[in-house]
Amino acid sequence: MLCILSACNKDEKQSIVNLEDKTVEAKPTEFEETEIIEEDVYPLTGLKVESDTKNQRPIAVMVNNHPKARPQSGLHKADLVYEVLAEGNITRFLAVFQSDIPDVIGPVRSARDYYIDLSKGFEALYVHHGWSPSARQKLESGEADYLNGLFYDGTLFWRADHRKAPHNSYISFEHIQKGAKENNFTLEKEVIPFQFYTQEELLSLKGNELNEFVIKYHKSPEWQVTYEYDKTKQTYSRYSNNEQTVDLESGKSIELSNVFVVEMEHEYIDDYGRRGIDLISGGKAFLMQKGLKQEVEWKNIDNRIVPIKDGEIIKFVPGRTWINIVPNLEESVIE
Repeated sequence: MLCILSACNKDEKQSIVNLEDKTVEAKPTEFEETEIIEEDVYPLTGLKVESDTKNQRPIAVMVNNHPKARPQSGLHKADLVYEVLAEGNITRFLAVFQSDIPDVIGPVRSARDYYIDLSKGFEALYVHHGWSPSARQKLESGEADYLNGLFYDGTLFWRADHRKAPHNSYISFEHIQKGAKENNFTLEKEVIPFQFYTQEELLSLKGNELNEFVIKYHKSPEWQVTYEYDKTKQTYSRYSNNEQTVDLESGKSIELSNVFVVEMEHEYIDDYGRRGIDLISGGKAFLMQKGLKQEVEWKNIDNRIVPIKDGEIIKFVPGRTWINIVPNLEESVIE
């Protein structure tokens, strides 16, 4: 009887298209309606657990995004990546690994205070090479467990011979484990999960159709990011300076289920071009899922930046997530 009712419900559901504002609803034919069985899933991706790493403590690594540091190593396995301006027009990544930690990660770059705050949303072990004065103060005061390449250059961290400093510092998961043991940092922790859509809920996902968009951190193409939605894979690919973001060692591309673009107030705090960013106040945001765009807001909940609409948290599509923080949403996003 349940099967018959499910089939009837499926026949009754139809796609909704409004030609005036191009608002669409995800097509029911893209997903099969099946009985929902509660599964053991990873907390930051919502994907089914396939190993014994569900309680792996998140590792948050500062990854270099200078053109001379591309392509990077390990980003394709990050559950979540924050892309944020570090100084001038240069962005840097805070890559959060939990469900799958790559053998090699890098190039590793220096800390900023707002990246530390973001890492605290996951109680992560923070990995970096160098620090700004304010970041040093936060870390030395005990705000987070950390491994700094300044103290482990040539031991836990190594310099690759195919790149020049400061774009050649790398670390391995094996060395992260070793550094954690030396410093009595735990690598096991129960992780507070994100909220994820069920297959049934995805049937009613709504938004404006948008399969490709550009995020401009600067007028130069070197600092422009393009996302393209693949309807077959139902994931987003990422491009920098018109080159696809791939893993240096394996050549595997970044495949994302959620792209969350948030507007935060930026200010310069020194002559070097370092920035202060308001992670607290909330504001405007765009959320891209399944080729659909929603205009939403963002809110900081326990140092995590989450999408909000009508006062409620919007769930993520199961999979990997990229969060781009920009100074001005209207000027930065080109559809």
